[in-house]
Amino acid sequence: MSWWGKIVGGAFGFMLGGPLGAMLGAALGHNFDKGLKISADGAPFGHGPDQERIQSAFFAATFSVMGHVAKADGRVSEDEIAMARSVMAEMSLDPTQTRVAMDLFNQGKGDDFDLDAVITQFKSECHRRSTLLQMFLEILLHAAYADGVLHRNEAALLKRISSTLGFSEAHFRQLEAMVRAQRFFTGDQNAGGKPPEELLAEAYTLLGVQRDDSDAELKKAYRRLMSQHHPDKLIAKGLPEEMIKIATEKTQEIKAAYELVKKHREA
Repeated sequence: MSWWGKIVGGAFGFMLGGPLGAMLGAALGHNFDKGLKISADGAPFGHGPDQERIQSAFFAATFSVMGHVAKADGRVSEDEIAMARSVMAEMSLDPTQTRVAMDLFNQGKGDDFDLDAVITQFKSECHRRSTLLQMFLEILLHAAYADGVLHRNEAALLKRISSTLGFSEAHFRQLEAMVRAQRFFTGDQNAGGKPPEELLAEAYTLLGVQRDDSDAELKKAYRRLMSQHHPDKLIAKGLPEEMIKIATEKTQEIKAAYELVKKHREA
């Protein structure tokens, strides 16, 4: 049975305590106060990693923090709400899941939202699995770019989240550049009337390499990104099954960027 099936089926043995559990419980209309407790150092008591618990933590953290980031520039725009709904649509959430996700989004917008507690618990629940934490940050960056601009307050907040998750500032800058390129990169040189040079520049940025990097360095970067975004690997680490389409689209964008750069170098 999936993590969501266990929730709606009443099998709460794996369920979260802490702020993530409280928010998810409120969104579902359940009381999870007797769920898994969080120790003084932020580590969950239990018997090691639990797939369903990680998946529920990812779901709760993604949509609540997305709401908090959306409000960072002073107001939640229609574009940002639409972006949140588009993520839900990509996940093919059913009506109940969508309602819960929007409730979490709205909780994240609240003045009493404790970002530090949420991120600290989320990191602990994920057992510091860097590829899973990076995927979380990428989704937030995509949401922040919903209106086409990463506002200063949003950037500062996301940098703070990134630091709490254990990423360096350089890593955050590289990830932000990659996400920005992904938003506008299609891999189709006839799409949007973009000049070939502009598309090529976006492809290099998406891959995180420079034009003067060797072919070997290019291939290494491509393989690393494909491994980090491989849907099956992310699902195995705790990405909710509903997000597999998002991960798949990312691998397609990475592959398209690599093919474009490789074709240009072979010309």
